[in-house]
Amino acid sequence: MQKENPSHFWDTRYAEPTYVYGTAPNQFFRACLDALPPGRLLLLAEGEGRNAVYAAEQGWQVTAVDFSERGREKALTLAASRGVHLDYHLMDIRQFDFEALGPWDAIGLIFAHFPPDFRTDIHRKCLASLRPGRQLILEAFNPGQLQYHSGGPKDVALLYTPDLLRADFAGASDIELSEVVAVLEEGPYHSGVASVVRGRVVAAVPS
Repeated sequence: MQKENPSHFWDTRYAEPTYVYGTAPNQFFRACLDALPPGRLLLLAEGEGRNAVYAAEQGWQVTAVDFSERGREKALTLAASRGVHLDYHLMDIRQFDFEALGPWDAIGLIFAHFPPDFRTDIHRKCLASLRPGRQLILEAFNPGQLQYHSGGPKDVALLYTPDLLRADFAGASDIELSEVVAVLEEGPYHSGVASVVRGRVVAAVPS
């Protein structure tokens, strides 16, 4: 059986009239971002823009990346309704030039689940493009999510553990990760009890 094109899957999902993950930011992302001074923020797999728009409202200069045309359209519509600007790139994340467009004061990976064949490369490019001492904010489903019905990939290869992420972000000056059971209220596709890994990764400061 031929696998469905991922961008087609997300275009179909985002074609629904509602914002399928809501318009409010992810709670963990919001809490982390609120503790930081505004600067340049990169958000990957940003979809309909809920986190990007919130960050822009707080004074961040936001760059977002996703391969879903429908997701980008809805993100820009949301941004316009809130009176903020997003620099939203419609492309395969593997084609994004982290080095040329960085460095970043923060990076958000909120339920940004990448396949194993390029996940590590993307994570390492994120770390390398952060300004020294600045942080990456991450929340994703872990393998424990397979027992719940609150969203996320059903393929364990797309789910993250703290050990996997520590290996991907080797070289960081600090990595704080925890696995928690949380209750998601993020639209119809992220709703209910969920098993997630969340935390922060801080870029090293040259000695």
